[in-house]
Amino acid sequence: MTAEAPGSKTPRSIDTLIQNAHVVTLNDQASIVADGAIAIHQGRILEVGPSSELTMSYAPARRIFAAGQIALPGLTDAHIHTAQTLMRGLLSTLGRAKALRVPTWREYLVPFEASLTPEDIELSGQLAYSSMLATGTTSFFEAGGPHPESMARAATETGIRGAVSLSTMDGGSRIPASMRMSTEEALQRNIDLVDAWPHDPAGENRVSACMSLRQIITCTPDLVTGIHQAAQERGVKVHTHLVEGTYEIDYALENFGQRPVEYLLDLGVFDHTLHGAHSVLASIEDVEHYAAHGVSAAHCSKGNYAIGAAPALKMWRKGVAIGLGTDGVANAGTLDMFRIAMLTRVGQQYIEGTPVHNRNSVGLEEPLQMAVTGGARAMATDGYTGALETGKRADIVLIGTDGPDAAGYSSPEAFLFECASGRDVKTVLVDGQIVVDDGEATTVDTEAIRAEAAVRQRELVAAIA
Repeated sequence: MTAEAPGSKTPRSIDTLIQNAHVVTLNDQASIVADGAIAIHQGRILEVGPSSELTMSYAPARRIFAAGQIALPGLTDAHIHTAQTLMRGLLSTLGRAKALRVPTWREYLVPFEASLTPEDIELSGQLAYSSMLATGTTSFFEAGGPHPESMARAATETGIRGAVSLSTMDGGSRIPASMRMSTEEALQRNIDLVDAWPHDPAGENRVSACMSLRQIITCTPDLVTGIHQAAQERGVKVHTHLVEGTYEIDYALENFGQRPVEYLLDLGVFDHTLHGAHSVLASIEDVEHYAAHGVSAAHCSKGNYAIGAAPALKMWRKGVAIGLGTDGVANAGTLDMFRIAMLTRVGQQYIEGTPVHNRNSVGLEEPLQMAVTGGARAMATDGYTGALETGKRADIVLIGTDGPDAAGYSSPEAFLFECASGRDVKTVLVDGQIVVDDGEATTVDTEAIRAEAAVRQRELVAAIA
């Protein structure tokens, strides 16, 4: 047997080594490794460092050569309606023929969801989640819809990480009967869902469930407090729509004599358990409460600016766990979180900088940080996702720099923060497994799914006409 040379060390066997990438870790130190490598084993990141070192330290079963590509953590969609996936373009089409009724959520979105079968929801999930993966989103936070078990099956099949939830209402006016439950039934169905798809603080359960309250105008105080207590007992979050519209504020003032945040504070449920989607009309005082009580939020830049001057950047800089969300595809179609980040930059610049003649009020990297680390914090997965560093789950996106938008950039990270989009995604890994290769999802037949969805969408048009 040949003796080892002095100081030599046998390389450690691992599952995967990504090498020669421009690694943008998005960790707390904002570390960047220009010719970097990522060692992956059993779904986790073992080490991030220079390729010259890690290629000598590890013997991978699979080696991914990523020269000319940027590696970054997977993005999180912090507010998505899976059940509205087959509505893409329908509201725009209807709006061209006649004036849409308002509020849109009650007149169109909820009735459409009520018409869906479990098979429709699974198809919707397959279509949405495969598209999300192909554009760099590796995790999603479901807002709540019918048949969440079908969402979980679709997420498991496609390979995405996610938390599903049930659309939960025990009140409200003009709500379809199938979407409205008694208080007791609503609470029990949330408990049963979370027990069937439990949350794992270590991230071993890639697909889990959380609890949901549609919004305070459709949920009684007893349901709000009951869901909160059950969620706390199980260590999961409660996803709700919060200060999303003027109607909600007026409702709270009329019925409780308080704004929505004040009402939830008095109920004792405004804490780290709560995830407030949209949060468009949060006041300065509300933002302070979010920060002080650990309530998370999601800024949905496709639609929020039509409602008001959303304080997303204020929240972010106050330390609120705020992520970005697509709000699904019923509004402005795309599930590309890079585009959501760009819209966030433009909108927040107009709100925060333009009135005081500050052209640089939004940091170049802040919107993407919100989409990655902010989303992980909002979902309470920041212990195992949201950065490329030792111990995190290996949810990784490789972005090409050979596309037309990347030409001439002075640095890869400038391109990433300023101009990259889902069309630049080359490879995606979730838990160290390749789920997108050469820009296409590998886990499902996307062509067949898209064809089936097109047929089913035409059949469902009558549900919102």
